[in-house]
Amino acid sequence: MILEELTDKRIAVLLSGGVDSSVVVYEFARLGLHPDCFYIRIGPEEQSQSVDGNTAHAEDSWEWDCSSEEDIEMAGAVATKYGCNLKVVDCHKEYWDEVARYTINKVRAGYTPNPDVMCNRLIKFGAFDEKMGHNYDLIATGHYAQTEIIDGKKWLTTSPDPVKDQTDFLAQIYDWQLKKALFPIGHYMKDEVREIAEREHLVNAKRKDSQGICFLGKINYNDYIRRYLGEQPGDVIELETGKRIGEHKGLWFHTIGQRKGLGFGGGPWFVVRKDIEKNILYVAHGYDPSAAYRQEFQLHDFHSLNGELPPEKITFKIRHTPDYLPATLTAIGDGCYEVHAENKIHGVAPGQFCVVYDDIHHRCYGSGEIA
Repeated sequence: MILEELTDKRIAVLLSGGVDSSVVVYEFARLGLHPDCFYIRIGPEEQSQSVDGNTAHAEDSWEWDCSSEEDIEMAGAVATKYGCNLKVVDCHKEYWDEVARYTINKVRAGYTPNPDVMCNRLIKFGAFDEKMGHNYDLIATGHYAQTEIIDGKKWLTTSPDPVKDQTDFLAQIYDWQLKKALFPIGHYMKDEVREIAEREHLVNAKRKDSQGICFLGKINYNDYIRRYLGEQPGDVIELETGKRIGEHKGLWFHTIGQRKGLGFGGGPWFVVRKDIEKNILYVAHGYDPSAAYRQEFQLHDFHSLNGELPPEKITFKIRHTPDYLPATLTAIGDGCYEVHAENKIHGVAPGQFCVVYDDIHHRCYGSGEIA
């Protein structure tokens, strides 16, 4: 960050209570800046929640392990340390109306959604900014990502830490959101951020990183889905032989490429296909079944971060991993592409986001949903 570029800007910092966003506040403080800090509350206020007509009831003994009060305490301590104000912004309704509904609808249809991707687009850079009246010039977060001006356009670019890089979670934000986005720790490795936090004696320096979907805490994802969609038993069929090997409790509890948690003997078994109409789960047997791999797949509704369309030679991700996979991209229609991967890919699931980068995995062009 360059002080001269920030001095006249109205800056909002989104604090989560974790170490990454806390070091963001330190980065501003060492420049003599004291931005406004905000904690976004997205967890449910009560145990009974309705999502698209489906309700989880308090009498179901749902016990939310919501750590928001501890998060707010941590965030407040960091803000106070650096002379900043902290305000709690309630985006609970917006999260459940938008992100939770998106998740349930996709899962019900047999797809593999990513709630955290949509949280960035709809909540952190969306609902929050709207609640603030769009009055902030920059919204800073603790994401491991960077931005660069290249040929007059702002680009989302990757972090030097391939394990922590979070550009894949940001690849659906709008262009106007990208213009406001600021990632002050994006040039660091995770170990460096920890070292800064410990050196500065931040209260959460040794706090573990959050895992899983942010609002669920320690609640099991399948339990969450079961509350809204229930169970819908159906046959599990071995793809190669057509033999019935068992019963599933609902297609929405499984995703393409899944191996763990299937509970069938004589494994390993991999989920390779879902037949939504017939409610059949198809699996393949063995440690490396060919049916679990694909080399070509289609994307639809490709979302460009800044209006630039991707080139023919690309790298891509279909899940949050350190690996960028080489491929060629062919346009087949408005916002639709066919990906020709250099090698066969395991676990390509409809509904996943395929995030597209240049051939040196530096600039992120955006993402599309796997068809």
